[in-house]
Amino acid sequence: MQLRFLLSASLVACCTTFATAQNTNSGTDKFAQLGTTLPTPNAYRTASGAPGADYWQQRADYNIRVKLDDDKQSITGSEDITYTNLSPDVLTYLWVQLDQNIMDKNSITTATQVGQIQDRMPFQALDYLQRSEFDGGFKISKVEMKGGKALPYVINHTMMRVDLPTPLRPRQAVTFSLAWSYNINDQTKINQRSGYEYFPEDKNYLYEIAQFYPRMAVYSDNQGWQHKQFLGNGEFALPFGDYRVSITAPADHIVGATGTLQNASEVLTSAQRQRLAQAVNAKKPVLIVTPMEAEQAEMRRKGGTKTWTYAAKNVRDFAWASSRKFIWDAMGIKQEGVPVMCMSYYPKEGNPLWGKYSTEVVAHTIKTYSKFTIPYAYPVAISVHGPVGGMEYPMLCFNGGRPEKDGTYTADRKYGMISVIIHEVGHNFFPMIVNSDERQWTWMDEGLNTFVQYLTEQEWERNYPSRRGEPKNIVDYMRTGTNLQTPIMTNSESVLQFGPNAYAKPATGLNILRETILGRELFDYAFKEYARRWAYKHPEPADFFRSMEDASGTDLDWFWRGWFYTTEHTDLALEGVKWYKVDSKNPELENAFKRQQLNSAPQTLSQQRNLQDIKKTLVDDKPELKDFYNNYDPLATTDADKQRYQQVVKGLSPEQQQRLSAGLNFYELSLKNRGGLTMPVIVQMTYEDGKQEMVNIPAEIWRKNNAEVTKVFITEKPVVSFVLDPYLETADTDLSNNAWPQKAAPSRFELFEQQQRVQPNPMQQQASMQQKEQKPGSSTNGAGGTN
Repeated sequence: MQLRFLLSASLVACCTTFATAQNTNSGTDKFAQLGTTLPTPNAYRTASGAPGADYWQQRADYNIRVKLDDDKQSITGSEDITYTNLSPDVLTYLWVQLDQNIMDKNSITTATQVGQIQDRMPFQALDYLQRSEFDGGFKISKVEMKGGKALPYVINHTMMRVDLPTPLRPRQAVTFSLAWSYNINDQTKINQRSGYEYFPEDKNYLYEIAQFYPRMAVYSDNQGWQHKQFLGNGEFALPFGDYRVSITAPADHIVGATGTLQNASEVLTSAQRQRLAQAVNAKKPVLIVTPMEAEQAEMRRKGGTKTWTYAAKNVRDFAWASSRKFIWDAMGIKQEGVPVMCMSYYPKEGNPLWGKYSTEVVAHTIKTYSKFTIPYAYPVAISVHGPVGGMEYPMLCFNGGRPEKDGTYTADRKYGMISVIIHEVGHNFFPMIVNSDERQWTWMDEGLNTFVQYLTEQEWERNYPSRRGEPKNIVDYMRTGTNLQTPIMTNSESVLQFGPNAYAKPATGLNILRETILGRELFDYAFKEYARRWAYKHPEPADFFRSMEDASGTDLDWFWRGWFYTTEHTDLALEGVKWYKVDSKNPELENAFKRQQLNSAPQTLSQQRNLQDIKKTLVDDKPELKDFYNNYDPLATTDADKQRYQQVVKGLSPEQQQRLSAGLNFYELSLKNRGGLTMPVIVQMTYEDGKQEMVNIPAEIWRKNNAEVTKVFITEKPVVSFVLDPYLETADTDLSNNAWPQKAAPSRFELFEQQQRVQPNPMQQQASMQQKEQKPGSSTNGAGGTN
């Protein structure tokens, strides 16, 4: 309904009263500064989010020797660790991580695992429950100083304390040695971040090996030693250093690893070395080890061993893969003038997907992530296909995504493979370079990485089917309720719904920041600045929050508080709309308006029936009862009315006269924040002539009342509809209350047979059709068609 209001001094008083009535915040002010929620800035970590003048971090350098036993599926190894104390503290002991002990028979992870027995359980679930029967933990055989003096040590599940003979003072280094062994898990039965896959058809193994050596824990300015136990979810907090690793494997194995190969002439044929050199400047991947060479290795089974030596500088970890089944291809790119070899290792079972896509995806990922963060400075980037579905290490990652045995695959399998390669290669940036503490904060590597993964996917192919990143994709999770969610700012081991919480929600939040709150220009600059500040360092959540605010020039405490520290969700509702027009005081216009309103008003039911039932009223029957008011028209404009109007107009300034006669429309929107999460209000107005206008109101509209506000829009043309968040920017969980007039959103339900048959994938269906068409005498037309 259209309403009129008088434009006068009294309107000012009305609006002042109205504004005051909305200043009613109850409970926590969502726009209060995070304050003491964040750690106090100091000389190590500044209030701007940058490393301070006195920032320091420790260093650990490794010389490792390992041997792979292909008959027993086991590893034996020894290492020399040089640990440099760059802190201002004196250290009397060191903490070493024994992450492989998660597969020890007495693992704290197994002991604390919860679950239920179900009426029907897959064998894989039973294998998982019985994994404690597998003895996969480290067997430490030696811990000693460089000169051979034994060092006392204590193992506390996945952590080992090594006691030093003399205190390690600032700027001093100590070198000590360890020897160990362990059994490699069958990844198809005990699903971990490392393991082997057995191929019964050709009786060969493929190994993806990580967490294979005792590794130094992080000692930092903000928490001292990071000695949280490795329970499975919280990954690895590690210091930077240089690595030299010698890997002894069967002589016919191909070994790929973090870093660059140091002895190519000893382990590669001359043809393979030539191909590797050719790949440096190639425009498409070059086969270093061909499918034929890999198949010959599978069948011939040479005896003896070879030792592959790799070196890597300024990395936080090391991983490798080994198999006689490996096909190997490579292609060189340049990133701001720095050459990078993009490579893939995969068995024939990965083709045709892997030969066509993997290395191309690696190169695309390095280029795109470098654009949005910092230039990739490592010499190689490797994708390995094997039993591990997806896991990341410096310069090397393990990825799943295997076609059917006939070489066909679904679209989901193709895009799933591309996405996991992007994601795991992208981890080179978060956390391999921007080295956050994964043991404490999974979201700082997985969430930030998933966000840039989304950007990279969209640059791979138009309308790429990204699973995470778009706000609309997080809505179902946001609806699940506070009892099934934990805030993003929850320790990795206590997170509920791990994937949505640690991957999707932070990635979506960053996308909302980029597209809706900050805009791409401000966001991209701030995000790059964070990466630049903390490259090859150890950032904490406050460093990220503060850097984003500092570099964008925007107070975002309200956003971090709501999106990262609570489980509130977005549900902004358009409760109602009132339409006003200014009372022009022109009697001819106003009386015409009132007559129109009167004539358009619906008749009541009684009025309609009275017209039928009451044929004649008393006044109709006795006209003498009529008087002046029976013929009086209160909406008729008199000369006196016109004269009064002219007097009013003469007393107004030209600007006031223009406002009085402009015919503007005033719409008062009643808005409610039902979900509790503060968000910008995005309004789409559709005018009477079909044209549309978008208005993005910053989240600060809620600063004086976090629960409900009204907003007035002034338009020249009448508005026929208002819609909140029409392009699904804010992860609003209920779109049914976003429109005026209200719209019903249709949904779908599916009918199906109780026993559904497994359908072949589209590639198999097409191949089947082509085979039928090629059969002699076959036809697909008319009555002669095939059965």
